[in-house]
Amino acid sequence: MAHQDPLIASDIKAYLDAQARKSFLRVFTCGSVDDGKSTLIGRLLYDSKLIYEDQMAAIERDSKTSGTTGERPDLALLVDGLAAEREQGITIDVAYRFFSTDKRKFIIADTPGHVQYTRNMATGASTADVAILLIDARYGVVEQTRRHAFIASLLGIPQVVVAVNKMDLVDFDQGAFNAIDVDFRAFASQLSFQDIMTIPVSALDGDNVTTRSDKADWYKGPSLLSFLETVDVDRESLEAPLRLPVQWVNRPNLDFRGFSGTIASGTVSKGQEIIAMPSGKRSRVKDIVLYKDSLDHARQDQAVTLTLEDEIDISRGDMICSTDHPTDVADQFQAHLIWMDDDKLFPGRQYIIRTNNTAVNGSVTALKHRIDIEDFSESAAKTLELNEIGVVTLSLSKPIPFDPYVQNRSTGAFIVVDRLTNRTVGAGMLDFALRRARNIVRQDLVVTRDSRAAQKGQQPTVLWFTGLSGSGKSTIANVVDKALFERGHHTYTLDGDNVRHGLNRDLGFTKEDRIENIRRIGEVSKLMSNAGLIVMCSFISPYRAERQMVRDILGEDEFFEIFIDTPLAVAEDRDVKGLYKRARAGEIKNFTGIDSEYQPPENPDLRIDTTQTSADEAAEQILDLLRSRHRLDEAQNVVTDGGGI
Repeated sequence: MAHQDPLIASDIKAYLDAQARKSFLRVFTCGSVDDGKSTLIGRLLYDSKLIYEDQMAAIERDSKTSGTTGERPDLALLVDGLAAEREQGITIDVAYRFFSTDKRKFIIADTPGHVQYTRNMATGASTADVAILLIDARYGVVEQTRRHAFIASLLGIPQVVVAVNKMDLVDFDQGAFNAIDVDFRAFASQLSFQDIMTIPVSALDGDNVTTRSDKADWYKGPSLLSFLETVDVDRESLEAPLRLPVQWVNRPNLDFRGFSGTIASGTVSKGQEIIAMPSGKRSRVKDIVLYKDSLDHARQDQAVTLTLEDEIDISRGDMICSTDHPTDVADQFQAHLIWMDDDKLFPGRQYIIRTNNTAVNGSVTALKHRIDIEDFSESAAKTLELNEIGVVTLSLSKPIPFDPYVQNRSTGAFIVVDRLTNRTVGAGMLDFALRRARNIVRQDLVVTRDSRAAQKGQQPTVLWFTGLSGSGKSTIANVVDKALFERGHHTYTLDGDNVRHGLNRDLGFTKEDRIENIRRIGEVSKLMSNAGLIVMCSFISPYRAERQMVRDILGEDEFFEIFIDTPLAVAEDRDVKGLYKRARAGEIKNFTGIDSEYQPPENPDLRIDTTQTSADEAAEQILDLLRSRHRLDEAQNVVTDGGGI
């Protein structure tokens, strides 16, 4: 490194102590593609003499093959480290760099400007105190500028620096700078930024980056680095109520039980009374452990282990709070959601919702509206596409402790994960709990599920028949139903066509409607199972995610997925209802197997090949499956011939 603090050689302890006392700032760059974000960070580090000599040599070497600045070193290569980034000349992933000046320590995140990688921009913004929003002086405020500014505001970034870059390409024209300043402030007047600072810069040449430039003598404000060194970001969260999401129950031996995590807000002291949410149990802090040390106090952003005076039940995902201001607890919310996946949002589909250290199943039950980033207008929508933002109703499988995002960015944020691919597909901010949902409490029933099942002498079971239209699902389900009924079992069959005459008559055959169709049937089959019945469900149910959702609702021991495996050509040749013929003629849209996909089960409980197996033989296989899983009384294991069905 070209620059070194003399204390490093003369008094290393004094140097480390000075570093520990410095304030700390998290910064991220954003803006449209090719506005110069990576170059700006490289220039900050270069002019501050914070690049190691071997790093500089590598940049000079790589600039000859991957650079875009002619004979000069391309400082953007300092953060554009991926091969694809260097080949395309754009930032793809988020790159973090730590650096320190005499006044402050920094972590700066270089986020991509390309619309395809907006998800990465949101990731970099999620923990930042200040946003550096770059705008190309030649083009002014563009769509991606507005999108990034809106997301930064939505994520609660209090301070934004508008760096009007490439001023050298407009001869440092004050009129061009002022027009961009006015345009952006007019747009941002509807956003929640506490302060906006606009600075004319040239990241390539270093003008107004670390020092003031004579080329813009009309500009009287600070350089970018001077502003970052002095901006006030003393977080109110130190005065905020204590929030410690429990990440790990630390039990190395029988004599120690602690609760580990990073303090999200506030402070904690020995002897302080705390409350654990959602249980509401109270105790006092016995000790605050940091590795081998015992602390009297700890504050936000410190990773610590708390031991308590009382043995209360606390698990991973619970929240340790101050008793005067505990978190709220709810399972239904209004939330803002940023969609980050090429596959659109499907309301009603089950996703994994991760917040703090908790992961629960959940779904968007309603999309209230989509937000237009151009003018903040609200429009009706049935789904969200990649990079779109909406206001949604979110329903979770169990209550969680939370704060509204505007009060606490750590405990009010969540991400949405696809259950099958494990991709992060969305990120959101909890606005508030739906009061009606909080006031709904399950009613205890005198006659329980187990007592109903015992009365019937059977194990409640759901047999889920899935396959193409014409595969034979309903025929086989009817044979099984008749066989069980004749043996004295209490059964019912839910058939895809039948429920669309009543319960689901309002649903069509779009992907969204098919998902809602199966969600409703899953809930109905759960109610019937609670009544002690054996339920046959005969539905195409084309998507694995929804079949898995029903399995999760019912449980592994109660749900049996039976794949009626019939090739499309065979099902189409049968075509008893003439549906395939009409679908081929374009008279029926969204027909499974023709213009709508079917995702066959990967690990069904039973696969039946109807090209080799009759309905009666299939029914016998299903009954054998139930016997092997101890769902039928062996004394009743007498199979009828199916009555000719």
